[in-house]
Amino acid sequence: MLVLVLRAYLELIRVDVRVSRQGFAALYHKVQSTETVRKHASISSARMCRAMDLACVWYWKQVLCLQRSAATTCLLRRDGIAAQMVIGTQQIPFAAHAWVEVDGAVVTDKPYMREMYAVLDTW
Repeated sequence: MLVLVLRAYLELIRVDVRVSRQGFAALYHKVQSTETVRKHASISSARMCRAMDLACVWYWKQVLCLQRSAATTCLLRRDGIAAQMVIGTQQIPFAAHAWVEVDGAVVTDKPYMREMYAVLDTW
């Protein structure tokens, strides 16, 4: 589990640096271009999400849903799990949120996210 947490922590750093230096468009491109590796998944999505939870606890600043979802999506895809990052909004009160889905099921948040937010884009 320690190796997964370290991988998640490093991916958070990579995503954070990309956004701060290159902006949202670069992050969008990174997630879009990360392909699912054609192999039998060596870990479960639940285990990787747990590792990301732990990495977020130890990250030196607050991890927002966009950074967390992008990092989780890339890690899952590299491990052979076809993950999708989803961005949604709600109108009243206005809010935006990002989460990760695998086979149409939310894996990084509450299962009813699609009921709370209108989906803007799926990466």
